[in-house]
Amino acid sequence: MNVVLSLALGSGILWWMYRGFDFSRIHDVLFNDMDWGVMMLSMVFGVTAQLFRGLRWQQSLEPLGEHARKSTCIHAVFLSYASSLIIPRIGEVTRCGVLKKYDNVSFSKSIGTVVTERIIDSLLILLVVGIVIFTQLGLFSNFFAKTGTNLSHFFSQFTTTGYVVTFICVVITVIFLYWVWKKLSSYVHFKKIMNDIWSGVKSVKSVRRKWLFILYTLGIWVSYFLHFYITFFCFSFSSDLGLTVALVSFVVGSIAVIVPTPNGMGPWHFAVKTIFVLYGVAAVNAETFVLIVHSLQTALIPLLGVFSLICLGMRQSKSE
Repeated sequence: MNVVLSLALGSGILWWMYRGFDFSRIHDVLFNDMDWGVMMLSMVFGVTAQLFRGLRWQQSLEPLGEHARKSTCIHAVFLSYASSLIIPRIGEVTRCGVLKKYDNVSFSKSIGTVVTERIIDSLLILLVVGIVIFTQLGLFSNFFAKTGTNLSHFFSQFTTTGYVVTFICVVITVIFLYWVWKKLSSYVHFKKIMNDIWSGVKSVKSVRRKWLFILYTLGIWVSYFLHFYITFFCFSFSSDLGLTVALVSFVVGSIAVIVPTPNGMGPWHFAVKTIFVLYGVAAVNAETFVLIVHSLQTALIPLLGVFSLICLGMRQSKSE
């Protein structure tokens, strides 16, 4: 059901965006206006982002006594992205499962390291978001106005009763979760799993060569950005937009993919297109850009997944 809803949401947004679009334009741009050499260069950074993520993951597992091979970690990351195209957010489970199967790494410990990764990446992107919003306040005000977002209007709809009810609901939810936790904590197996996960979360404090861990983290996000920014130079209508537009679009697009659709399908298109239009790009050009770039970059993900399936298929599972 979640998969159907996810696809329906993404497809609905795309239909709404492109309901009057002339798709023959895509063919013309692909074969007459787009620089395929530059597009292929951008794809290199789509690969390096995942490579750095795999290398960083392998490093964070070492303090736990889990010595996964670098190649297994990289293949697991490739497969995690590919599987998330089918079922959003399933990638974390997939990659930990791959490590368990091929290098016999504790599933619960590896999940803990993934949680740590997500926290670190979230803090880094929040820092970038804060800087970009602060330096582009005027633009973001226009963005919220264009998208119909008015936070002051939203909160003005809350009465005192509304705030009280919301507070009570939050308190009840916290109490319920605490009760569930206490009940589950009575089971020895559950305690072991949670201890393993917590050990994975704390593993980052004990990694050797912390400077390398930081470099991998920066490498991941610089690669993501270049994967996106280089595509600006593929088209005549976006090549002069500049670094600021790229950074703002990247930040807004990164926020948009939080919505659980396959690879941000729909929300990403809408968010990036809106930023382009706010910077003066014609709507038809903005729609062309986001459709082509997102489609080609998404196509890279299953290709890497198939490559990893073939490579891992030639190995013998250690869990058997």
